Amino acid sequence: MFLNDGWKDYEILDASRGRKLERFGDYILSRPDPQIIWEGKDSALWKKANAVYNRSASGGGSWDIKRLPEVWQIKYKELTFNLKPMSFKHTGIFPEQSVNWDFISKTVREANRPIKVLNLFAYTGAATLAAAKAGAEVCHVDASKGMVLWAKENAVSSGLKDAPIRYIVDDCVKFVEREIRRGKKYDAIILDPPSYGRGPGGEVWKLEDQIYGLLTLLKGVISEDPLFVLLNSYTADLSAETMKTTLLSAFSPEYEGECEAGELLLPIKDSKLCLPCGSTARFILRKK
Repeated sequence: MFLNDGWKDYEILDASRGRKLERFGDYILSRPDPQIIWEGKDSALWKKANAVYNRSASGGGSWDIKRLPEVWQIKYKELTFNLKPMSFKHTGIFPEQSVNWDFISKTVREANRPIKVLNLFAYTGAATLAAAKAGAEVCHVDASKGMVLWAKENAVSSGLKDAPIRYIVDDCVKFVEREIRRGKKYDAIILDPPSYGRGPGGEVWKLEDQIYGLLTLLKGVISEDPLFVLLNSYTADLSAETMKTTLLSAFSPEYEGECEAGELLLPIKDSKLCLPCGSTARFILRKK
C-alpha cells in the first residue's frame, strides 16, 4: 500500500455514504466516490462545502457552486497546480498520485545522470513536472489538447516554463509506434491510462484490452540503460497485483529488477481510516 501523507494543501475531511468532503487549499468540495460504502462522522463541515458535484440520473452530472473561483492554486512541495471544477467531477489533479511524484523525483535525482522520461496519458502534467523539477528531459503526451494546455500552465506556475518538456497532443499508442520508427529512446516511462477513452482521431482505448499490447510495444523505446516503468490503474476490476504481474510479464523476458505494487491510499482526517484510490505498479529495470 502507498499512503499519501505528504500534503499540506489537500486533505479528506470526511467520507460517508458515497461521498467525500475534500479541502483543496482554501476551498472545500463535496464529490461522489463509489468506493465509500460506509457512514462517516456526518460532520457539520459538509454544510461548509464551497461546491458540490451531483450526479444526474441520466448520466454525467453538474456542480452546484456556492463560492468558488474559476481557477485557484494549490501546492505540493516544489510544485504548483492550477485547479478548476470540470465536468465529470474532476478538478485537474489526482492527489493520491503524490507518492508517485515523490518516487519519480527521487529516482531521477538518484540516477545522477541525464534522464529522458516519456509520460503517456499525461493529463495536466503533475508527473511531468515532478520529473522535470528533478532534472529530467520529458516528453508529455495526451490525446486532449485542453489537458496539454493546462499542463503548460502548471509548468509556468511551478517555475518550469523553460524546462526541457516536449508537449504532444496525440493518441498514445500511435505516438509510441512513430517513436519506434524514429529510433527514439527513453530511460523512464510513466503511464496513467484511463479505464476508457478516445484519442483525437476517435481511437478507442479500453485499458484491460489494450494495456498489455502497449507495454510490450514500449520495449521498442526503452533505452539501453533503463530506469523504471510506472503504471497506474483506476479500473476497479484490475488489482495492484494484476498491474504488477502485467508489468513483469511484458518486460521480464528482457529485463530484471525490483517490481512493487499496491493500492493508493488517502488518509481521512481525524480518523484511522483511508480511502483507496486505485493502484500503482513500479518496475525498476535492469537489462539482463
